[in-house]
Amino acid sequence: MPTPQHPQPARRTAHPQSTDASPAIAQAFTLLSRRWNGLILMALAKGPADSAQIRERVPGISNRMLTQRLQELTAIDLVAQDVRPGLASRTRYALSPHGNAFLIPLAVLFLWAEDHLPASRPPASDQPAAPGH
Repeated sequence: MPTPQHPQPARRTAHPQSTDASPAIAQAFTLLSRRWNGLILMALAKGPADSAQIRERVPGISNRMLTQRLQELTAIDLVAQDVRPGLASRTRYALSPHGNAFLIPLAVLFLWAEDHLPASRPPASDQPAAPGH
């Protein structure tokens, strides 16, 4: 009679918090950690827009910061620009195909934030400690 075989435990992959994180995920976190980037991408998810329209969709951003962030997002091919020549040339911005693909994880992050980081509650570090702690 053959001896029973015991299945080998599944090999575990490195935990996402490992110090051996992939360079790609590190770049993604760097991209999102830069102030305004996520909000600009979400604003462009509503459709192409010029700078003034983006500023309306992202309250509080300065002209200079918006210009800088749009240049950066264009350089990494998340945003495409369409320059319309004429007397009053206008540049319109839209998500590139890569930018549209980035909306999938960004939308998931947005939903998670809505569920777990309510705007009415300050971050945990700003809350007073419970009595007796």
